[in-house]
Amino acid sequence: QVQLVESGGGLVQPGGSLRLSCAASGISVGFNVMGWYRQAPGKQRELVATLTRGDGTNYVDSVKGRFTISRDNARNTVDLQMSSLKPEDTAVYYCKAETHFPRGDFWGNGTLVTVSS
Repeated sequence: QVQLVESGGGLVQPGGSLRLSCAASGISVGFNVMGWYRQAPGKQRELVATLTRGDGTNYVDSVKGRFTISRDNARNTVDLQMSSLKPEDTAVYYCKAETHFPRGDFWGNGTLVTVSS
């Protein structure tokens, strides 16, 4: 059974930092395309960052230079280090795995990040 569980969300002040973690079960994060998405109130879910099998990365323009996606194969996790947080970063952040076997897309249930004074 494939499971993705996000953690690390919470309340942080503007300019602060937060680290999110996605713990995977049933798949290896090193063998699959992994990503972080977010959905703000009243908005569509958007791609934040992806990490390919070859460790290539891609970021939405609004977070470039502030967010870093990485994988920890020993812990079988995919992390998102967020810095210089802005109120517009407030959203539920979701972990996604794009797998070959089992074939399909898998999502976690999300973790809420609130950036506010």
